[in-house]
Amino acid sequence: MNIDGVNNGIVLDHISAGKSMKIYELLGLDKIDSCVAVIKNVSSEKYGKKDIIKIDELIELDYDILGYVDSNITVNRVKNGKLEKKEHMALPEKLKNVVKCINPRCITSVEQGLDHEFRLVDKENKIYRCVFCDAEHRVK
Repeated sequence: MNIDGVNNGIVLDHISAGKSMKIYELLGLDKIDSCVAVIKNVSSEKYGKKDIIKIDELIELDYDILGYVDSNITVNRVKNGKLEKKEHMALPEKLKNVVKCINPRCITSVEQGLDHEFRLVDKENKIYRCVFCDAEHRVK
């Protein structure tokens, strides 16, 4: 299969196989008016299999979402057919409105306008805690 390169846009590379659709949804890529290619299960010497997302426009991305879903992602910004900037993601220290608190007694369950905020408490095990009720959330 051959997918054309991006002349002006973004290539999200090294996405763990199977996670591209979650990123597509969380970033709201279905709402942009540009060409977006989601390529799943691409052969990779380093990872075995990986996913790639190509966006034919230079848009703002939420790096917290990318780092949360997969901290191995590489963001490649392409301008005039040349790599302009390459960024590596990391697990974010804080999450805001990326995941929702599952505790039914949490204030975020009652106050609809309140942001869902989490802080990273265990980087090795990828564990976050709600800043309001201390409920645990593990990255899957």
